[in-house]
Parts: sequence; C-alpha cells; structure tokens
Amino acid sequence: MQKVWIYIENGTFLEADSFGATGTAVGEIVFNTSMTGYQEIITDPSYAGQFVTFTMPEIGNVGVNEDDMESFLAHCKGVLVRSYHHEYSNFRAQGDLDSLLKEHNVLGICNIDTRYLTKMLRDEGAMMMIASTEISDKEELAKTLKQSPRIEDINYIKEVTTKEPYIHKYGTWNHEKLRYNKAVMSDKKIVAIDYGIKRNILNELVESGLEVEVVPATFKAEDLIAKFEAAEIGGIFLSNGPGDPLTLTEEKQELQKLIDKNIPIFAICLGHQMLSIAHGYDTYKLKFGQHGGNHPVANLQTSVVEITAQNHNYNVPDNIIEIAEVTHKNLFDNTIEGVKYKNKEIFSVQHHPEASPGPHESKYIFKQFAEIVK
Repeated sequence: MQKVWIYIENGTFLEADSFGATGTAVGEIVFNTSMTGYQEIITDPSYAGQFVTFTMPEIGNVGVNEDDMESFLAHCKGVLVRSYHHEYSNFRAQGDLDSLLKEHNVLGICNIDTRYLTKMLRDEGAMMMIASTEISDKEELAKTLKQSPRIEDINYIKEVTTKEPYIHKYGTWNHEKLRYNKAVMSDKKIVAIDYGIKRNILNELVESGLEVEVVPATFKAEDLIAKFEAAEIGGIFLSNGPGDPLTLTEEKQELQKLIDKNIPIFAICLGHQMLSIAHGYDTYKLKFGQHGGNHPVANLQTSVVEITAQNHNYNVPDNIIEIAEVTHKNLFDNTIEGVKYKNKEIFSVQHHPEASPGPHESKYIFKQFAEIVK
C-alpha cells in the first residue's frame, strides 16, 4: 500500500495507508455511523465535496456491484476506514472497492484511527481537510488547504445534476428475482428536480404508482408550471443533494415561482432545506451533521418513533413554525425533521425515507405524496 498524508484545518497531521485513487484532494470531513451500505454511501451525490469517515471498522468485505450504485458516479472526495478488505465475500459482488474508487478517482484512506477522528469531529465539528499521496510536508499541505475554496463556496449541484431530462423506468429491488422491478407506466406523472438525486428515491416514487420524469437543477419554473396547468404533471419532487443550500440563489428563485402556483410539492433533505429558504427561512449549519442509519425520529402526527437514515449538515430553523406545521422531530437533538406548509399541498422531510442504506420505516411518505398527486 502507498502512504497518504492528511492535514485537517484544526492542525491535525496524520499519516496512513491508501487504496483507491492516488493524488491530492480537498474537502470537508464528516463521519457516518451506518453499519452497512458503504457502496451506496460512496455513490450518493449528497457527499460531493466531502470525505466520509466510516465508524464501521471493517469496510470492503462484501465487495461492490452494479445494482448498489446510487448514481452513475462516486461523488465523495475520499473515504477513511479503519480496516480495508481487498478480498471480498458476497454472492452479489462483482468487484472490489479499491477498483471502484480508482475508476471514479476517489481517495481511499485506511489503517487510521477512525474512532479518534469521529470523537474529534463530534467535539469540534465538521472541518475542511486535505489528503495526498504526493505531498508529505505538513506546511505545504496546510498552505494548499488554506488556499482552496471551502465546501460552502462551491455549487456542487452543477456537477451532480443530470444534464438532460429522462424518464426513470425502475421500481424497488425485488429480493426474490434479484433485480429492480420494472416501472409500470402510470397516468399520474410528476417531475423530479435533480439536485443530486439517489436512484432509490426514484425507485420508491415509481413503486408508489407514479411516472417520474427527472429534470436538471437548471430547470425553468415556467416550463413546469405550463406542464402542471396543462395537466401533464400532478406534482413536483425536490431531491437530496450536496453542499450549502444558501449558495443556491438561482435555484431558490425558480423554486419560489413554483411555490406561488399551488403545485403539490414533496421534498427530501436538500430539497426540504430549499423549500424553507424559498419561503424566506434560511437554514443553519449543524455542528457535525447527521450521517447514519439509526436516528430516531418522532412522527408528531401519529406519535410513532421511526428509525431513519440521515445525511445532512444543514437544518431548517425553528421559527419555520410561523408558516408550517412541524410533522417530525429528531430525538437525538430535537431538530426539525419534517414540515407541512400551511394552506398548501407542500410538505418535506429532512431524513431519507428511501434509506439505502438504512431502515424502511418511513417509506409510507412516498405513498402519501402519490395519493396527493392522484
């Protein structure tokens, strides 16, 4: 294995071993507590611009396969793992993680104390870092990091969004046939705005009985409004995605036009945050975010506690209650997890009801949106 050197903006300087791609990369370091699903996490566009520290110590042991890709590319800057396993054992595996990271130019860092890193991030918050297989000098790494743009200065949506509209043609995974269900074309169609959408979100929308057209984040509101008024679509979905939502000024302006037309809208994660901003309630950054597959969320409408998948660094403000009813709350930190806007068919959640990886206790939300559209 080749050596890799890491410098974090709090002055921490570390040496470790590398796998995957070589080179130098700068990004924000976060930690994820999921026990499974490393491939889905690595290929989730929401991680664009970030290094993911896995608290699960053994990574790579089930290999990778084409079906578990959440997008066509791996978008994160790198992954940090305690113990990387090049040899894998799983009947669905088609290759090893090392090869996937090399194919998508993602740094792999191993034989490093991920428990130490996680505790540091928990205490000090998410930070920028640089990792390099080329530069070993601490001062040079620190200088390069300081000169690099921060994650909140970059619009990663432009990198991860689809370039052309398309119809999504698959439903959820069929465990008996070991393939995704084929979409049954519905007379109820929606448009999904791709800020960095995960494949399994689209699968769940299709499985709920909707035909789903995916459009780029550069959409024009006038086009979607015309489709709605002509009864070509019955609603709009806003996807997850990477980066700081407050940087998305053009996207906010287009979204505000849609809100004014009383179109049914459902949003997850970044889309949830964008709806808040478009209504005039700016998001704020959490200390180290929520990234994992075991976060308890209280459904305030049913009094049921749902175990959810989470992946976000930003949150909607508490004063959003001025214009929306809070429907879900995170029981780890009491932050808002879901809202329904007053006098509108617009609702959103911060957590990921599609999971992948994670529990499926919140999948009912897709059905709720389909019922509104229908």
